[in-house]
Amino acid sequence: MEHLSNKRKLTVMIGIMAAMFFAAINQTITSTAMPRIIAILDGMDYYTWTINIYLLTSTIATILVGKLSDMFGRKPFILTGILLFMIGAFLTGTSDNVYQFIIYRGIQGVGAGIIQSTAFTAVGDLFPPRERGKWMGLMTAVFGFSSVLGPTLGGYLIDHLDWHWLFWIFLPLGIIAFVMIMLLFPKVERRRGESIDYIGSLFLTTTVVPLLLAFSWAGTEYDWDSAQIIGLLAATVVSALIFVFVESKVKNPVLPLHLFKNGIVTISNVIGFIMNFGMMGAMIYISFFVQGVLGISATYAGYVTMPMSIFMVVTSAVTGQLIAKSGKYKRFTLIGMPIMIVGMALMVIMDNIVLAVLSMVIFGVGLGLGMPAFSLATQNAVSHKELGVVTASSQLFRNLGGTIGIAVMGTVMSNSLAKNLKEAMTSQDAPDFSQLDPKMAEQMVAFANPQTLMNKPLIEQTEASLPADALPLFQQMIQNIRDALGDTLSLVFLTGTLVTVVALILAFFLKEIPLRSSNQEAGAQGGGGEGSPAAAMATDKA
Repeated sequence: MEHLSNKRKLTVMIGIMAAMFFAAINQTITSTAMPRIIAILDGMDYYTWTINIYLLTSTIATILVGKLSDMFGRKPFILTGILLFMIGAFLTGTSDNVYQFIIYRGIQGVGAGIIQSTAFTAVGDLFPPRERGKWMGLMTAVFGFSSVLGPTLGGYLIDHLDWHWLFWIFLPLGIIAFVMIMLLFPKVERRRGESIDYIGSLFLTTTVVPLLLAFSWAGTEYDWDSAQIIGLLAATVVSALIFVFVESKVKNPVLPLHLFKNGIVTISNVIGFIMNFGMMGAMIYISFFVQGVLGISATYAGYVTMPMSIFMVVTSAVTGQLIAKSGKYKRFTLIGMPIMIVGMALMVIMDNIVLAVLSMVIFGVGLGLGMPAFSLATQNAVSHKELGVVTASSQLFRNLGGTIGIAVMGTVMSNSLAKNLKEAMTSQDAPDFSQLDPKMAEQMVAFANPQTLMNKPLIEQTEASLPADALPLFQQMIQNIRDALGDTLSLVFLTGTLVTVVALILAFFLKEIPLRSSNQEAGAQGGGGEGSPAAAMATDKA
C-alpha cells in the first residue's frame, strides 16, 4: 500500500486512529465507573471477571489475528473488530445482570484485540519503517489521550447520566471509523497456497488462557500454592510444550518459532514483557498511595496521575518524529528508560503531593521516549510478509507482562501490608484503646484496615461523631495505618523500579539495524538469527 498518495494515506490513518481511540476511550471511560456499575448490577462477587474476561478475549484475539491478517489482509479484520466492538458495547449497555455484562464485555474484548492487532500492523503496510516512527508515536499518543480524557469523563457521566450511556456515547465514532476504513482502506489480495494452523491456534489459546487466569486469580481468589493455581500453571506448561511441537511441524504456523531466532525480536519482546511487568504492577497502586496515604479524595486523585498521560502523549509524538528524521531508534530507548526508572524511584520516596506529581511527569516523559521504539524495532527486523504476526507477538508479551506484574506486585503488597499493619498496631506508638468504653474500642478497632483509608467521607464522618476523648486515638490509628500502607507501597514501587532496571540492562543488547525506506526492501528476514541479513547489518551503536 506504499504506492498510495500521501493524502490517501492520511485519510486512512485518520480512520485507523479513530478506530483506536474508539476502542481505547471505551475502556478508560469505564475505569472509574466500573465499581459502581457492578454494584448496581449486584455482582461484586464477580467483579474480577468483568476485568479478566476482557483481558482474556482481547489477548487471544490479538495473537490469533496477527497471522491471519498477514494471510488475508488487514481490512476485513479491522472492520470485523470495529463491528464486534460496537455490538459488544451496545449489548453491554443493555445488561440486566452481571452475567450478561460479563458475556458482552467478552465480545468487546474480542473486538478490541482485533483492532489493536490490525491497527498497528496497518501502519506498517502504509509506511516503510523509516517513516513509521512518527505514526507509531501518534498511535501511542491516542492511547495516552484516551487515558487522560476517559477516567474524568467516566466519573462525570456516572454522576449525571444513567450508566448505560458510558457504553453508548461513543458508538457514533465507531460508525464513522467503520465507514472511513471500508471506503478508503485498500483491499489486499489473499496470499495463495497458505493454510490456517487450526491446531496451533487451539494450543496457543489453551496456553495463554490458563496462564492469564492463574496470575489473575493468584493471591486474590486463590492462594499461590492452591490446587487451582497449580493446576492452571500445569495446564499452561503442558499446552505450551504441545504448542511448540505442533508449530515445529506445521507448514504455516500461527506463531512461527523462527521469529524468536531473530535477536532483535526476542530482546524487544522480553524487554516489553519486563517493562510492562514493572510498570503496570507499580502504576496500578498509585491511586492507593494518593488516596490512602496522602488522603486525597477519589475525585481529585485522577488529577495526580493525569500529568503522566499528558507528558507521555506529547513525548511519544515528538519521539516518533525524531525517529523518522534520524532513522535511529535505540538511542531513544537508552534515554527514555533511565528517565522512567528515575520516575519510579521517586515513587519509592514520595511523601507529598508535589513529589507524586513530579514522579508522574518524569515517568510519562520516559515512557513516551522509550516505548514506541520496540514495536518499530521488531517490525523492522522481519520481512514485510510477517508484519502482522510479529506485531501481535509484541502485544502478547506486553499483555502477559502486565498481568503477571500486577499479580506479583499484589502478592508483595499483601504480604508486606500484613506485616506492617501488625507492627503499626502493636508498636509503642499504637493507640491505647483500653481507656475507652469496650464497645467504643471495638468499633475503633474495626476501622484498622487499609480499605478505610480509601473512604475519605467515612473517615471525616466518623471523626465528627466521635467524643473528645476518642478522637485523638482514632486519628492516631488512622495515621499509623497510613504509615503502614506508605511503607508497603514503597516496597511495591521499589520492586517495580528494580524490574525496570533489568529491562534497561537488556536494552543495551538490542541491536540496531537501519530503518528500511521501503517495505519492498529485503532488509531483514523473519527467520533471521545472527547470520541473517538483518543481523549482518546490525550494530550496537545507538
